Amino acid sequence: MPKLTYWCELAWLPPGETVAGVLVEVEGARIADITPGVAEPPPGAVRLAGLTLPGLANAHSHAFHRALRGVTQAEKGTFWTWREQMYGVAQALDPDSYLRLARAAFAEMALAGVTCVGEFHYLHHAPGGTPYDDPNAMGHALVQAAREAGLRIALLDACYLTGGPGTPLTGAQLRFGDGDAERWAVRAEALASSYAGEPDVEIGAAIHSVRAVPAEHMASVAVFSHHHAVPVHIHVSEQRAENSACVELYSATPVQVLHEHGVLGPRTTAVHATHVSDADIALLGQSETHVCMCPTTERDLADGIGPARAMSDAGSPITLGSDSHAVVDLFEEARAVELDERLATERRGHWRAAELLQAATSAGHASLGFPDGGVLCPGAWADLVSVRLDSVRTAGGGPAAETVVFAATAADVHSVVSGGRQVVAEGRHVLGDVGGLLAEAIAEVRRERA
Repeated sequence: MPKLTYWCELAWLPPGETVAGVLVEVEGARIADITPGVAEPPPGAVRLAGLTLPGLANAHSHAFHRALRGVTQAEKGTFWTWREQMYGVAQALDPDSYLRLARAAFAEMALAGVTCVGEFHYLHHAPGGTPYDDPNAMGHALVQAAREAGLRIALLDACYLTGGPGTPLTGAQLRFGDGDAERWAVRAEALASSYAGEPDVEIGAAIHSVRAVPAEHMASVAVFSHHHAVPVHIHVSEQRAENSACVELYSATPVQVLHEHGVLGPRTTAVHATHVSDADIALLGQSETHVCMCPTTERDLADGIGPARAMSDAGSPITLGSDSHAVVDLFEEARAVELDERLATERRGHWRAAELLQAATSAGHASLGFPDGGVLCPGAWADLVSVRLDSVRTAGGGPAAETVVFAATAADVHSVVSGGRQVVAEGRHVLGDVGGLLAEAIAEVRRERA
């Protein structure tokens, strides 16, 4: 297999250092060798200007939410009114239109430097809850979309059984449910068998939330995760109302319920964890449960600011996600973890740039079942994300890592190699006009909703 060679003007190498003149040799989908201190690109090497990072991991995505961008801002509303608009989009999709929308959404992520996505997938069935002829048709559409956009995917298949404690699914929610956890597990097993041995796809599990999965059903999801050694992700304590309902039903917080039913652990990710107690933080940290922060969505929905630093200090690796895709920009998510905490505490300097880059890269990949991603070293996935240091945002900046984290945007990504394949060159995706693809896919969804 022929080797491809890339010469990086600057590269971010383990254990978190910016190194000049780095030669990266790629064989197939993997990094074969790395040589630092090479002053000039050798003949035949592709020159990557600026700072080259390992691939970014978007650890929490709902692809179909991309159709909501800008639409939910006309009225103040609440999280719950936003949710009703989200249900409207969910009702309009079928496997073909979902493929087109997700492919465009994932291509937008690739343009932003994302090479691996954790897709929290609960839009399973046809309207009314009737399974498609292939019960996993919607999941297959997401996998195909990720591959065509150039991303690896952890498809986190969600168990979703109730609309709230003791409340049956209604309306659009009927598309999400399998009836009970046993039937969810049968469908999830079939999905997992479809991709057995395929290195670019991880079929993980998800508990949508404590309000959507009764405690007695959680064990089935945990067993699936343990049996297949795959991730399990859960929305946790995003809203105060969620906590109140959980305490009323179980006399325990969502984190405590998950702990009591064996769900927490190193393969588990608690998404949001915005309203958690000191005891919750201790349980998450002691179990080494990852926590995925989604600051641009959390502020868009007025959720609040989660205690990321405290959770990290307690032992929980922090990851990042774009969630509702109000913004697709992992640099913005990274710096928001620091900047939002400044607002909450009236104090600066909670996170070093290297820690935030680790959250966006290696920690995120590990939480999605790809521990050999998000790092530039021999044997790792060949993901190279190059960020301009001469744009109007980054020119004249200080140290490269700090400049990228605190000043760059997704628009400064000019080249993306994902799994050895260059999917973005000179800021353009191999699929062509991604803005046009998004516009067409979203217009189709809106016609179906009308």
